[in-house]
Amino acid sequence: MSPADFKRAGSLYGAVDLGARKQALDAQARREATAQETGGVPAPVIDVDDANFTTEVVDRSMNSLVLLELTVTRAEQAREYSLLLEKLAAENAGRWTLARVDVEVSPQIAQALRVQNVPALYALFQGQPVAVVPGIATEAQLRDWLSQLLEALAQYLPPVPEGGEAQEQPAEPPTDPDVLAAEQAIDAGDLDGAVAAYERLLARSPNNEDARIGLAGLGLIRRTQDVDPAEVQRRLSDPADLDAQLLAADFEMLSGEVDAAFDRLVAVVRRTSGDDRDRVRTHLLSLFETLPADDPSVSKARRSLASALF
Repeated sequence: MSPADFKRAGSLYGAVDLGARKQALDAQARREATAQETGGVPAPVIDVDDANFTTEVVDRSMNSLVLLELTVTRAEQAREYSLLLEKLAAENAGRWTLARVDVEVSPQIAQALRVQNVPALYALFQGQPVAVVPGIATEAQLRDWLSQLLEALAQYLPPVPEGGEAQEQPAEPPTDPDVLAAEQAIDAGDLDGAVAAYERLLARSPNNEDARIGLAGLGLIRRTQDVDPAEVQRRLSDPADLDAQLLAADFEMLSGEVDAAFDRLVAVVRRTSGDDRDRVRTHLLSLFETLPADDPSVSKARRSLASALF
């Protein structure tokens, strides 16, 4: 589908977002049912090694926050730090999980994360490191860091289980006037007007997901609007042409072939290294932004990306 075809399809939400929203709601319902069955509170501390890293850290981080402690358990100072982290994990049970790696036992994990000194504390969400505390921090510093981290991820993390029945909420929030204005601008082919509307919304609500998704989708259109899909297809015969691979993934996203776009770029990540790999990884992460954070296709692709990187 060309950018012109995409515009005629209706809007950004018509081509990408409506189906993803329904999938996201279904996924959320499945997570809530699982949390109810298990009591919703994960174990506060998990011992991790090379064998169980994917299941206990990467998979777990797809729907919750995991703090990965890299340490040397025989070191006295490191043990004291571990006790502090366990204390904080117990206080925050249900909000995040502490996973501990002894780098002397499992050096590959530290190598994958390019850890130079331990102890170090990584925050992982949806298969990706999102923050890090190098070295040993004080309790006050850790509490401040955790507070800021949880606030930044609040809209993406599942709610903390509480006693009593949850209040019933509508399946979809009311449409914001700027979201409506952006969709109308897209229908009219006014990309600048759509960007301005989403940016107004972000100015009022910096964490608004509709604005984030909208701007990312507009980025897709702008990157491809002057590109000939047939030329991109021809260039794909050269496996070293990264630009062609990135554009091909963009066109697949615009056509609604979300999984194909994600699989394409994960495959390129697997066969590249250095700056090329970082470039493809960054582009893939930008495509994730075009869909809700808990969309099943995004979760699947994040897991595949994490596997390719680690």
